[in-house]
Amino acid sequence: MADLSQNEWEEQLEKDTNAFILDVRTPIEVEEGYIPNATNIDIHLGQGFLDEIEKLDKTKNYYVYCRSGARSGQACAIMNSVGFENAYNLEGGFMNWQGEVVE
Repeated sequence: MADLSQNEWEEQLEKDTNAFILDVRTPIEVEEGYIPNATNIDIHLGQGFLDEIEKLDKTKNYYVYCRSGARSGQACAIMNSVGFENAYNLEGGFMNWQGEVVE
């Protein structure tokens, strides 16, 4: 897992042809806006979160975010523990995101 700053996350994501953006916030938080092309799997689902990430392609590079960066850090650690090699946490999360947003 790597913690990436806003700029690092955005720059790396732009160049990555194998990227998957994962939003681990609650559905209510997602309604307030999200990063374009993000897929939402709520980390609060517990086992449901694990079941959903197990369906994902482990060869992709995962760019993970939440509201502040804490839950997405946990999500990256969980993903690493079940065989995902490339999970990148957005430092500061969505509340500090300066890039494009879908509302």
